Amino acid sequence: MEEQYNMVATTMFGLESLLEKELEKIGASQIKKGNRCVYFVGDKEIMYQANIQLRTALKILKILTTFKAKRDTELYNYIRRVKWYNILNVSKTFSVTSTTNSKYFTHSNYVSLVTKDAIVDQFRKKVKNRPSVDLKNPDINIHLHISDDKCTISLNSSGESLHKRGYRTEFFPAPINEVLAAGIISLIDWDGNTSLIDPMCGSGTILIEAAMKNLDIPAQICRKKFAFMNWFNYDYDLYEKIRLELKEQ
Repeated sequence: MEEQYNMVATTMFGLESLLEKELEKIGASQIKKGNRCVYFVGDKEIMYQANIQLRTALKILKILTTFKAKRDTELYNYIRRVKWYNILNVSKTFSVTSTTNSKYFTHSNYVSLVTKDAIVDQFRKKVKNRPSVDLKNPDINIHLHISDDKCTISLNSSGESLHKRGYRTEFFPAPINEVLAAGIISLIDWDGNTSLIDPMCGSGTILIEAAMKNLDIPAQICRKKFAFMNWFNYDYDLYEKIRLELKEQ
């Protein structure tokens, strides 16, 4: 049986129910709504499908571990227990993204630094070398979420936000976020048979997202790069199989 992952799909406030329905459609299990996110369980195929198909998701995070910490020393020690050498090596670059809503940890940049130090120190002790940090285009992005004293460490399987669909060849000032546009289309319950008019049309995002939904074109079918492609267990054949089957639809 294929290994099952605990995952979370992040989204915008108010779009959680829409994202929940999308996850049900692709076959995810144990789906549970959160605040600006939806938790779910699935295998590698579900993770790939989620990244390619979901219209209202911003990122797909694979949860590595959860623990409770109230001090930076506790945070450091728990993070260092993760077997990071199974996730990256000294030839790969990484970055840490943190979000905090806690009276114990009030600065996201500081907890990112603590996380980075724990990972680097583990490598220095084990192999006398360390992977480099790349904040702009890392091979591996590690996500730390802290709510009160509950800490969750995840791997970002998407990389850049999934609102970056990959279909734009030119960019315009202040376009509406594609995920928000897709959410609006779903919320107005447009049936695809009547005319859809956008009187405030700028770069056409709402109309493009509506057309893609109506024609059942996967949201990220034009996108060339996802972060999971840098993982040790990336299955190129499985990814290509899923992508080609979706294109044939």
